[in-house]
Amino acid sequence: MSLPPGFLDELRTRVTLSQIVGRKVTWDMRKSNMAKGDWWAPCPFHQEKSASFHVDDRKGFYYCFGCHAKGDVLTFVKEAENLPFIEAVESLAREAGMTMPARDPQAAEKADRRTQLSEVMEEAVKWFRLQLKTSAAADARAYLAKRGLSEAAQDRWEIGFAPDGWHGLQLAMKQKGIADDLLIDTGLCVRSEKGGKSNDPYDRFRNRIMFPIRDGRGRAISFGGRAMDPKDNAKYLNGPETPLFDKGRNLFNQAPAREAAGKGMPLIVAEGYMDVIALSEAGFRAAVAPLGTAVTEDQLRLLWRISHEPIIALDGDAAGIRAALRVIDLALPLLEAGKGLRFAVLPPGLDPDDLIKQQGAPAMQKVLDEAQPMVRLLWDREIEGRDFSSPETQAALEARLVALTEKISNPILKKRYSDLLFKMREELFRSANWKTSTAHRKRGKEKVNVSGPVRSTKNSLLAAAPEVIQDALREAVILSGCIYHPHLIPRFESSLERLEFRGEGHDLLRNLILYHQAAPDLLAVLMAEAPLPTEAVIYHPHVRITTSLKPEADPELAEACLAEAFARLQADRAHHLEILEATDDLEGVADEGLTWRLSKAAEARHSAARGPQDSKGDSVLAPNGVELDRDELERARRLHDSIDFTRGGRKH
Repeated sequence: MSLPPGFLDELRTRVTLSQIVGRKVTWDMRKSNMAKGDWWAPCPFHQEKSASFHVDDRKGFYYCFGCHAKGDVLTFVKEAENLPFIEAVESLAREAGMTMPARDPQAAEKADRRTQLSEVMEEAVKWFRLQLKTSAAADARAYLAKRGLSEAAQDRWEIGFAPDGWHGLQLAMKQKGIADDLLIDTGLCVRSEKGGKSNDPYDRFRNRIMFPIRDGRGRAISFGGRAMDPKDNAKYLNGPETPLFDKGRNLFNQAPAREAAGKGMPLIVAEGYMDVIALSEAGFRAAVAPLGTAVTEDQLRLLWRISHEPIIALDGDAAGIRAALRVIDLALPLLEAGKGLRFAVLPPGLDPDDLIKQQGAPAMQKVLDEAQPMVRLLWDREIEGRDFSSPETQAALEARLVALTEKISNPILKKRYSDLLFKMREELFRSANWKTSTAHRKRGKEKVNVSGPVRSTKNSLLAAAPEVIQDALREAVILSGCIYHPHLIPRFESSLERLEFRGEGHDLLRNLILYHQAAPDLLAVLMAEAPLPTEAVIYHPHVRITTSLKPEADPELAEACLAEAFARLQADRAHHLEILEATDDLEGVADEGLTWRLSKAAEARHSAARGPQDSKGDSVLAPNGVELDRDELERARRLHDSIDFTRGGRKH
């Protein structure tokens, strides 16, 4: 929408920056000088206790000396409330008493009609809230108390009650001078099809607990009603489609969730009103829900405008799983780099409200922490309950996966999905073929004393070679430490540049980290440019249990953890290189220098590997005083035997 010249300038002059900012901060009156329009406060954009956020009313600009946030009143409203530009303009224009320019006369007429309907909806919110205080709503109040909603929480969510009558709301609104056609257009009333006096509109919502539905600008656009009568045909009833309400383009709790997500809270998509309320009251304030329908394309796009990776939190029953799978099929064609979904499946039989009441907020946080990326849920769906021991079933799976990845329009993301699913598929086929071969040999009465690996073992680090395990762990530690603590990158920059990364996507991540190390939000940049390897690193199990790597960890502890990871990885690789070179040297003439080189490599390796947390219980001392674990000693003995063999059995 284009704005006429001078509109924004006039808007900025009509509002005072300190008045807008003052709603989000507490001014430090010791540093502020009101007479000069000079204001100071702790910054609302990052956590701090000192007053480093400065507002200059005369110039109309703000600046934070801590996080370097800056801008004018429009920028502040956009960032503080996580609003698009035009919505920020509309919000300030309403406050300043300015009318947004209409595109044409018809648009102006529609805008006036929408304004009237919005005013009717606000009157209905007030009336329903008053009814909740009456004696007729005793059962409704008891139900809300049983669900754990205090009176303060009921007020926060503006919960009301629709009495069990046909014309309660209609008559109350008529007394306020509101015409019946406005009530019908809002969906609050329904016109009777009978003739005569009974042709008057009647209330749509009767004997229901009422939840106001507000749009992204905070305007009441419809209601959801929870039936008090267990025999009612519809347990939950939403308002119909109206000029105000499009249920496929809105979300319950949209505006508060957007503001909370803008402050870094994870965006959670639940199934119903009570789930959203329970999540928000428990501290998960960026929670939303669809409005009586399955998630739509428009709602997905809306979710991604709020957060790059919403978490779909669904009930752990069959219906919840089916809903998750429908979202996957819907999302595949819409995926873009940096925009994805994670899925948190709750315990069977529990929804977020139940889980929080029974086990508390930490249990819900644990479920969210274990949320899986969409590709994992997609893979599990395609292999669940199927046998892949024959070429035909393997080919069928490959065809299904190819068809699914073809739905992804973004070429880079399509390749990432294809590569990842290819690796998972090959691992699955190797396992299936190995089991088939083993079974065939047993039927041939061959004595085979080896059983096939169980699924948990195949998917664990036990299936990898020791060197691969250590490299993967320590590379993940190094990369995640740099991502979460970018201020340490200059300290380790030269080591980071020289290190040879061998993990999948680790080399790409290293290059991106070095290139974007000065970015204000390094993690967001990496998720946009390389989402899959970034996810694999930061969600690596070893990284997630290492407290010294977490973003909130003490900087000195994080630095020590990074230094240790670099030292151990470099020592391990140097030791491995010496072993390879020594093996080559055995083909020539072995001498005392070879033994000395090996002992020095082992000494360097174990010096780096020793730490305050390492156990000494399974180690011995070599003759030269170097501490070796038992596996290392055995390898050294085998190497010495090889040396003796090349010398004809002579002892040295």
